[in-house]
Amino acid sequence: MSKSNSRRTFIKKSAIAGIGIPLMGGILLNCNSGSKKEVTTTTNKKLNILILGGTSFLGPHQIAYALSRGHSVSTFTRGKTIPKIHTELFKDVEQLIGDREDNLKALDNRKWDVVIDNSGRKVEWTKATGNLLKDNVGMYMYTSSTGVYYPYLTDNISTDTKLVLEMPDGLSEDEKYEMEYGVMKANSELEAIKAFGKDRTIVIRPTYMLGPGDRTDRFVHWPVRLAKDGEIVIPGKVDDPVQYIDVRDMADWFIRLAESKTAGTFNGVGPMDKQTMPQFIKEASKTFDTNHSFVQIDDYDFLKENGVYYSIPWVMADKAHHGSARISNTKSIESGLTFRPLKTTVLDTYNWWNSDNVDPNRKTKFNANLETMLIKEKDMLKAWKKHKS
Repeated sequence: MSKSNSRRTFIKKSAIAGIGIPLMGGILLNCNSGSKKEVTTTTNKKLNILILGGTSFLGPHQIAYALSRGHSVSTFTRGKTIPKIHTELFKDVEQLIGDREDNLKALDNRKWDVVIDNSGRKVEWTKATGNLLKDNVGMYMYTSSTGVYYPYLTDNISTDTKLVLEMPDGLSEDEKYEMEYGVMKANSELEAIKAFGKDRTIVIRPTYMLGPGDRTDRFVHWPVRLAKDGEIVIPGKVDDPVQYIDVRDMADWFIRLAESKTAGTFNGVGPMDKQTMPQFIKEASKTFDTNHSFVQIDDYDFLKENGVYYSIPWVMADKAHHGSARISNTKSIESGLTFRPLKTTVLDTYNWWNSDNVDPNRKTKFNANLETMLIKEKDMLKAWKKHKS
């Protein structure tokens, strides 16, 4: 696979993962490990919630938290994806069948307090569901992405940052992949607001979501690698920032915002405080009782030559991605976003990955993938030491 295709594949998979494509593997292990939450709701009103999607990475965690707080949940899907997370809870979920492309009949003349749109992959889908539901649903929550800010050219990007709403000319193939996704999400946000109004719309823009069940395998390198001894490559410059969020923190926050009817646009971004890639690795490494030494490879050209453009949560901070991990979460924290310890995320992901609940073929493919840093690391270290001598 070429370097360009490797990066493009990552971009595409990351985009897809955020909008509700089915997960592989089985029932999650330790989904709530180390993260005991208050079960009593912050409101006396029990909500009737509709989730468009709901059977993939984010949705089942939202369902679990909502049910734990006494709410009722309906999902709307094509009925083709079997839930692989919190499967025992779906017996308590009303499962409506249809297709956002051309069949919304199951939603006709139904009332809900809030709709959570996790499966908005087309602007027209958001427009259609928004217009259909606006007179029968109280609030519309649209699951967007920090991808709306691409290209990430500035520091401290906020929800007031001007968004690109049309595809410019002269883009490379990689730029098109990222720009098309961001433009779609930005215009979908506008359609939700147009249908429901600003005072009845909540837009959440998540960054990279981590945790058990992430079908992209974009983060699993770190739990797997940090559980072993030896020299570990830290890619990027020592001051490269990283941002990420545990999918369960995202899911819980969604439900609390719905309960409080907190309209507005928010960045779903962690951690609480600014963090560099070396700081992330050193904190994450405390999860395991292993002997590590770290080697910082800070030469972008060297990393490109070795096909390393990202190792989530790190993304190479070239011009177009300078601000991708410099997105403000102040407003979100003020609105109730909380974060569980990084070690909890790493350990739960590690336990899930090494359980029988993940398809063995998937693990075999990952461990044999020549494009991963897990495979490349030894040769990279050897080449890097030669390069530096």
